Amino acid sequence: MAISRSLGVRVSGISSAIPERTLTVADVAQIFGAVEARKICENTGVQTRHIVPDGVCTSDLCFAAAERLIAEIEWERDSIDALIFVSQTPDYVMPATSCSLHGRLGLSKQCAAFDINLGCSGYVYGLWVASQLLAPGNVQRALLLVGDTVSRIVSPEDRSAAPLFGDAGTATALECDPDAAPIVFSLGTDGSGQDHLIVPAGCFRKPHTSETSKRSEREKGNIRSDEDLYMNGAEVFMFTLCEVPALVKSTLKAANWTLESVDGVIMHQANAFMLNHLANRLHIPTDKFVLALEAFGNTSAASIPLAITHTWSNRSPNQQLRLLLTGFGVGWSWAGAAMTCDKMTLPELVVVPDNALSEEQRNAA
Repeated sequence: MAISRSLGVRVSGISSAIPERTLTVADVAQIFGAVEARKICENTGVQTRHIVPDGVCTSDLCFAAAERLIAEIEWERDSIDALIFVSQTPDYVMPATSCSLHGRLGLSKQCAAFDINLGCSGYVYGLWVASQLLAPGNVQRALLLVGDTVSRIVSPEDRSAAPLFGDAGTATALECDPDAAPIVFSLGTDGSGQDHLIVPAGCFRKPHTSETSKRSEREKGNIRSDEDLYMNGAEVFMFTLCEVPALVKSTLKAANWTLESVDGVIMHQANAFMLNHLANRLHIPTDKFVLALEAFGNTSAASIPLAITHTWSNRSPNQQLRLLLTGFGVGWSWAGAAMTCDKMTLPELVVVPDNALSEEQRNAA
């Protein structure tokens, strides 16, 4: 695995936003039946998911999170030197969603902005890229916006995926600080797994047609089109068991940390069965292992920062936290980070009403 260290960079704050609209176990039961819904929820650990209405994008959620965070940490907008948007559900094929968000947030023309197309590992990769920009001291402040609205690309009749995924957007503020503890990263990729977690059609390799968008019955009675997300759960589980334990160990070793010295282990919130299996295998103490997907589902790239804000938003900003982050999944792609958080602001969760998002989007257009 690639090991990297970022010096002199501090995470100043993290904010998360979710849509108001919710789906519960009762909604799952309406589609798949009560018995099947109960089995699904027991295996995944998901009780409630927040889902965007039609016409609302990942950028709308990230915008809401960014507005709250900028206000809380009292940053001047023209002091932000870089904006990075990480998602696999952008607004458009072009332009980059980061440019759209740059305009909506009213940032300076001297601010660099670009997109990164990554899913489950995307938050940690985004932290790595942002911290590498800041570490040499060439720029002073960066805003990392990470989120996904996977519900928009999942068939509601696909029991392997639909009951699992929720939507969220997050904002993370990073800035230069010579007194900050190093952030240590461990990163890896195995592109041979690309076909096991994929939207097969709708882009340039297999363009949209009337056939690619037609939903039909697939394996185990699941109904979806080639433009819906396909997830091979068995292969995902095998990949996770193969790579994640090594990722955790390599990240701890590179940081010269032990599990006992960590305040919290935050893994990509994939599903409860998988995460509990990993925690048991790695002997992670229960009080250090963070599970937040019961209330949100699997929110893809947003799951790690959402879990952080959900768990520690009531803490004092002066309380130091040693966090071990691990993102893994679609690609296959994985990334770990050992991060010491000090003087970090964690605003309460932003819940964005459907009508507010719709009005906001109309005004932006």
